[in-house]
This record gives sequence, C-alpha cells and structure tokens, in this order.
Amino acid sequence: MASPLERDCARLFVVGFAGTSVDPDLGALVRDGLLGAVLFSRNLGQPAESAALVEELKRTAGRPFLLAVDQEGGRVARLRGAPFTALPPMRALGRRKDAGLARRAGRLLAYELGALGIDWDFAPVLDVDTNPDNPVIADRALSADAEQVATLGVALAQGREEGGVASCAKHFPGHGDTRQDSHWTLPVLTHSLERLRAVELLPFRRYAEAGLASVMTAHVRFPALGEDLPATMSRRALGELLRGELHFRGVCVSDDLEMKAISEHMGVEEATVEGARAGVDVFLVCQHVDVQRRCLEALVRAVEAGHVSRARIAEAHQRIDTLVARFAHPPGSRLERLGSAEHQRLAEGLSADGPGGGDPTERGVV
Repeated sequence: MASPLERDCARLFVVGFAGTSVDPDLGALVRDGLLGAVLFSRNLGQPAESAALVEELKRTAGRPFLLAVDQEGGRVARLRGAPFTALPPMRALGRRKDAGLARRAGRLLAYELGALGIDWDFAPVLDVDTNPDNPVIADRALSADAEQVATLGVALAQGREEGGVASCAKHFPGHGDTRQDSHWTLPVLTHSLERLRAVELLPFRRYAEAGLASVMTAHVRFPALGEDLPATMSRRALGELLRGELHFRGVCVSDDLEMKAISEHMGVEEATVEGARAGVDVFLVCQHVDVQRRCLEALVRAVEAGHVSRARIAEAHQRIDTLVARFAHPPGSRLERLGSAEHQRLAEGLSADGPGGGDPTERGVV
C-alpha cells in the first residue's frame, strides 16, 4: 500500500499504457493515487469498447480520475471513424478566420469526448506556424499569424470547456518555429525574448487571460531564457514567464517525459525532479510502467530529501483540485448522444475527409 507521501506524489502523474483493459501493473498505479491516464489509438476500439475502458479505469480508481486524449483534428485524432466527426487540420480551420466556427468545433469535440466519459483534451495547439520546415507542427497549427492563432485557439478552447471538457494549450512557450521534432531530439529555438513575446507567447497570453484550464510545456530549449534546459525544466519559462508575466493560474502539464528530447538528454528521473522544482503540476509518462514507477519514486525521494518542497506539491494539488472539480466526469458514458440530432447540428459544416497514412504522432503525447 502506498504511503501518504507516495499518494501525494502519484497525484502529479498521468500515464499511458498498452492494451484495452486495466492490467495488474496499471491497476496498481491507479490505486496508488494517479491523477489519470491518457488514451491513444492503441487503447481505443469501437465507441462502446472505448467507453467501457474509460469506465473500468474510473471504477478502478474509486475516486475522481481524469481520462485524457489528444483530439486536435486533422492527423492528430485518436477517435476516428463514424460516429466521430473527421475535423480538418487546424490550418484549414484557421483559413476560415471565424472564431464562432472555431468555438463550435471546440464544442463538438467536447460533445464527442464527453459521450465516452473523457475529461481532458490535450488541445488546442497554440504554436504559430512560422517555419515551413517544421517536421512536427505544420498543419496542426491554426496560422502563421500570432493574432489569428490567439483568437481562434482561445475560441476552440472555450468551446471545449463550455462543453465540459478541459482544454490544454500547447506547446509552451512555442514549438512552431523549430526545425527538429522533440519526439526524437531536443530542439533549440534561438529567438530573442522580444521576438518570443511578440509571436510565440501571444496566443498563450490570451489563453491565460481567458482563464482556461491547462498549458502543456515544450521539450524545447530557449537560450534567451538563460538556462541550458528544456522549457519543461526551466524556472524562467514556467515561473517567470508563464506564472509571472502571463499570470496563468491553471494547471501546467509536461509533454511526455519518454520523448527522446528528454529521455536521451537528461533522463526521466532528473526531468521529473527539475520539472517539479520549475513549476510543472502534472507529468505525462506515456509508454512504460517501469519508467512511470521510476519517475514517481524519484519525486518521492526528492521530497523526502528536501529537493522538492512539500509546499510545491501542495501548490500543484490546489491547481489539480480546481481542474478535477470542474471537469472530472463520474463513471458512465452517454453514447446515445453520438449520432443524435444535436450531434449532427454541431457537426454540420465541420467534417472533412481524414488524411491518409495513419497518425505519425501516435508514439507519445504531442
């Protein structure tokens, strides 16, 4: 049985897993106090099967337990095929320059996710599409214009949250102008602080001003911040910029710590400890149970040794409490909503043929 400190630390983790049911290793982590789990295409089948998995996880937890997914639209959509709506890439939505349409798209996504009992959507992407050679963002971004990204991205997020699903703006403080993919290496963005404030940070500033739910960090290094660390571990990025300058009050969640930008440059245990010290409230560890255990144990040891303060854990819990109170659904699905007249009205004019070739981002949270 987990100790009180282990349970307190476990509440800062959301994990991924293999399969379509709760195996003993996952069940043990859930019972030890995890905040939630993130679902990928590997976990999801027909709507009834997916809803059953969501319910199994929540009943295993026996407490409010968040289920998350990456459902952006375009090539990053874990729920595909009828009765789910095939939204176009966000670049296509951005070309419409219609905040009302974006808000309706957000409500539609919340409607479909909520029907399965999913609580948290790791979207919208608020990266600004300023680099045509970017290998990971590209058409996932709304626009090359920061003002358009801000206006439409906030509308998308507001639509989701009006529909009862938490949004998550990503990837702070900006992944749009990189030439590398953080799934495979550690990108570096060399822009000045002035440029970052004018372009990359603008959409996140508007998101913070709107009082929305959560922000995901970028595993990207920004030399202008004066720290030789990815933003996920940077006190300047998360403390001074996100909390101090942008006044963001929601949950700060890391991108997947098993991405090679982290796992091959500093190690997941060190990333967990330094991320907690910098201001991460929730850590995503999306692949392997042994890595998830190592990250949790590293955080427990760091708190016991005084390297991470108990006040920092309590601060994260306060933000998590707010997120859970607003968005955690009880066990049970509402699958009858899918295909209903209301569903069809929301989807009208928003559907598009999905892209071929599968989802290149399925390896981890993006």
